[in-house]
Amino acid sequence: MPLKVFVTPVTPFEQNCSVLVCERTRRAAVIDPGGDLDRIRAVLQKADATLEKILLTHAHIDHAGATAVLAREEDVRIEGPQQGDAFWIEGLPEQSRMFSFAEAETFTPDRWLENGDTVTVGECSLEVYHCPGHTPGHVVFFSREQRFAIVGDVLFAGSIGRTDLPGGDHQQLLESIRGRLWPLGDDVVFVPGHGPRSSFGRERQSNPFVGDAQFA
Repeated sequence: MPLKVFVTPVTPFEQNCSVLVCERTRRAAVIDPGGDLDRIRAVLQKADATLEKILLTHAHIDHAGATAVLAREEDVRIEGPQQGDAFWIEGLPEQSRMFSFAEAETFTPDRWLENGDTVTVGECSLEVYHCPGHTPGHVVFFSREQRFAIVGDVLFAGSIGRTDLPGGDHQQLLESIRGRLWPLGDDVVFVPGHGPRSSFGRERQSNPFVGDAQFA
């Protein structure tokens, strides 16, 4: 496979940080570096990969808390999320205090992402889908060639993202999942922000929140 995915849980919230490595170039992207940079760097070293950018699904503390430090120390770009999450980025220091995380720094992404954009990792590309509901600026990354998606906290195995935090919208989240993710195909395997992998087809069959039976 031209793009390999390594997942390592970080932060006390056990957030699934994904390291994507282009097999041809050994260039890598880290998706959602919430913390525990030593773990993330160990994955990069074991994969013999060079970090070229950071990608963000959204800006909650467990997904974005260590972004500014990693970008500065490795001199790499930050791409994502969509601009609707700007207020969450500005609030990272407050988020870190609220949840007893290490002090987090604010940052400005080098590139805000929009629905329909493409991001690259080495010679590989991922499609960007804006999927608000958990947060206003949440995005999902999709490899059409390899049939996998990194969905952050939009969708989980057997559940969906919470919508009770500022900017959350339950109906919008349901529409994002059913309108933007399901059409990508039942065979798509996804890495959620927390917990085990699943597939869109499996969730359509059994997910109690967005399964097809709930909308029949």
